[in-house]
Amino acid sequence: MNILIVEDEKLAVRKLTKLLEETAPEFVIKGITPSIEATVEWISENRETGSAEPDIIFLDIELADGQSFEIFNRIEIRSTVIFTTSYDEYALQAFKVNSIDYLLKPVQQEDLQRSIRKFYDLTGNQRKPEMPTLPANLENILKNLQLQQPAADYRKRFLVKQGARMLSVEISEIAYFYIEDGVSFFKNQQGQKFVVDYRMDELELFLDPDRFFRINRGLIVTHQSVTQIQPYYNNRLALTLKPTFEKESIVSREKTNDFKKWMGK
Repeated sequence: MNILIVEDEKLAVRKLTKLLEETAPEFVIKGITPSIEATVEWISENRETGSAEPDIIFLDIELADGQSFEIFNRIEIRSTVIFTTSYDEYALQAFKVNSIDYLLKPVQQEDLQRSIRKFYDLTGNQRKPEMPTLPANLENILKNLQLQQPAADYRKRFLVKQGARMLSVEISEIAYFYIEDGVSFFKNQQGQKFVVDYRMDELELFLDPDRFFRINRGLIVTHQSVTQIQPYYNNRLALTLKPTFEKESIVSREKTNDFKKWMGK
């Protein structure tokens, strides 16, 4: 069985790869792609060379360049899709209705085993002539279901380590959150860097959206941290942050309009 993994977090790729080796050694990982663009390109090149379609695509919903639903708009997907995501289970009931399975992050071995069993049940150990496709309204279903969730109680501070001691940092002191080598950090207004023990998807739920905005997969900013906004290719925006952020700060194309509205509040 051939596998394609679509995931932009290195730690998540390593964990899923290890679980697949332990759970289904007959699966062969043919490719790992970190973005919408890279996935569409990989599938196109794979077909051009006459290679077999992946039997399963493990597909993360939130990628660095947008939501992976966009892949289905750009290219025909002929493989069975198992989503990997941090969305809550209540919202993801929509996947079950449409015979599309999902794995909640962090992926657990028993959940992976369940998905593999479902794949074999659906395919009879062979590729089906017509694999399940993504319903056109699935993204709206997810959004509507999430709106039914109780309002979040946003975090007011974070407890972090500073050397040998613990330090409580008020939300108002934080400039931005970011990912570095699969680990979450934030910088305070003075430019000090702290590890925070939450994934970016979790942080996004904890933080007041009036104060914080997630501009891409790996960066959540505040109004006061943005000192300059410039147009960037492919209808995106490039930001200059304060304190200095060593990497590019690019607003993804899908979030550009919302970011502009947020900055103008």
